[in-house]
Amino acid sequence: MLDLPKDSMMLLSFINTQLRDNFDSLNELCAAFDVDESIITTKLKEIDYEYDEKLNKFV
Repeated sequence: MLDLPKDSMMLLSFINTQLRDNFDSLNELCAAFDVDESIITTKLKEIDYEYDEKLNKFV
C-alpha cells in the first residue's frame, strides 16, 4: 500500500498529478498502488473535493 500524504491539500495535489500523468481513472490508480478508493475519496471530500470521472481529477 502506498504511503499517502497525510495533509489533505498535499494528497489532492499528489492524486491529481498521478491521474493527469499516469492513470486513466481513479480506479486504475488505486489498483496500481493497492489503496482503497474510499480512503482517498473520503479524505478529499472533507475539503470539498469530489472525483469527476469525465475530467479524471478531483474538483
